[in-house]
Amino acid sequence: MSISRKDFFKQSLFSLGKTALDIADTLKGHLPVLPTVPMEEPPTSEPRPDMVAAAFNERCLARNNQCSACVESCTPAAIKINPGVGIRINPQFCNGCGACEYVCPVEPKAVVLIPR
Repeated sequence: MSISRKDFFKQSLFSLGKTALDIADTLKGHLPVLPTVPMEEPPTSEPRPDMVAAAFNERCLARNNQCSACVESCTPAAIKINPGVGIRINPQFCNGCGACEYVCPVEPKAVVLIPR
């Protein structure tokens, strides 16, 4: 039996794909259904005069202009980006709502609420 190299590879790829689909169909009925985890509720953004946001710029992605989530979520516009440094928070404008801490993508958070 003589088969060309092109036909050999074509048949090999076809049989490999068919085998993968067969395995996927077999596993489809045996995989457990995972429960969904409810998402954490966002803060109510209620002003808290006893709290103020504090920045930890050594963790902040805004230093390299890779993030502006806290600036966008700050309704009183108390947060400004300082390129190369991170963020700067004006405590006179901060109402302590905590929206900036909630949206901060790094762990541990680069902006947290602390008592005034």
